[in-house]
Amino acid sequence: MKERILHAGHVPHEDFWALSDVEFKVNTGETFGIIGRNGSGKSTLLKCIAGILTPTSGQIVVRGHLAAMLELGAGFQPELSGRDNIYLNASLLGLSRRDIARRFDDIVAFAELEDFIDNQVRFYSSGMYVRLGFAVAVNVEPDVLLIDEVLAVGDERFQEKCLDRIHQFQTEGRTIVVVSHSAGTVRQVCDRVVVLENGKMVTVGPPGEAIRAFRDCLLAGEVPAAVAPEEQDGSGAGGPFLQPERRVVITDAVARHSGPPGRDFLAPGDSLRLELSFQVNEPLTDVAFGCEMLGNNGFLVLNCDSAMPEFGQVHDLDPGRYRVEFDFDQLPLLDGTFTINVWIQDAGGGVIHARLEPATTFTIVSSGRATGFVRLPLRIELNSLTQSGSVVSAAG
Repeated sequence: MKERILHAGHVPHEDFWALSDVEFKVNTGETFGIIGRNGSGKSTLLKCIAGILTPTSGQIVVRGHLAAMLELGAGFQPELSGRDNIYLNASLLGLSRRDIARRFDDIVAFAELEDFIDNQVRFYSSGMYVRLGFAVAVNVEPDVLLIDEVLAVGDERFQEKCLDRIHQFQTEGRTIVVVSHSAGTVRQVCDRVVVLENGKMVTVGPPGEAIRAFRDCLLAGEVPAAVAPEEQDGSGAGGPFLQPERRVVITDAVARHSGPPGRDFLAPGDSLRLELSFQVNEPLTDVAFGCEMLGNNGFLVLNCDSAMPEFGQVHDLDPGRYRVEFDFDQLPLLDGTFTINVWIQDAGGGVIHARLEPATTFTIVSSGRATGFVRLPLRIELNSLTQSGSVVSAAG
């Protein structure tokens, strides 16, 4: 109506749908991730779940007490002390004054603000501010917890504390919905993940598959709309995959190990070679090759690239076909299934020209009885103190 009055109807009204046809179910006790590029609708979706926004159509059903960490410290009053803001913020999240008093010391200790809790919040640093907001939210102990990009607050030690509290919630069977741009965090904490693109669902699935689909969306976004993706033939452990016609196109990934032919697993200490073939369509400068290895539950075993000082390899590439080899001379790993992802990037790390996820997956089977993730060289030796020399030694 305002447009029609001010512009005499010459400026047409245009609807923008932040979310459209999004449908999924989060099971009780599940940690569910939401990923997507900026502007894809992630925070809007979380606000709809929290009840801050009402969807134009459809419905959202939440069972149980819900707490949302969408903007840490939202509702804090700068003129009040940290103590008063704890009571104010926790009451907004549904706690009674008696419950807040019972949890007050835990909140302050978690935020590590014992010496500043009676200072006005307007004098807090940004780190202190968000630590207090996180501490209040996680001590509400909700049935459903919504988290929007707040697992990276504070320093590294405090981030570990935040993740430990999330893991505690998981063991207690609480339902968690988390938005994050960190692939490592999503792999580490989520059971399933939904990918959003321009307000629509791309896929819902295990973290590895969802992150791969998200990376495909990022790569496709760098291609002119007139250029359609074309299928490249893939072989080896990575299998077939889709890549658009870009400056760099990965065409093949083959994994080879040092074990006997036909053996479908590796033993600790075996070598592994991953051969990545790719096509360069236009000249590139300062190119590096990166890889990461992930364990069973998505934990990071290794992340590196050829531009790092220990490798010192940065290349200028003319148009043509190339093959880069990633050689692991020994895999000092114990039982488990591991995934390797590879990419071709600008040496400064700002641009990823192409990425393959996963490039290969392999299984380690150990014949020994040692448990854990890594087989470290170890010698155990018993020495007699009453006679010279060792009594017995063993190495493993």
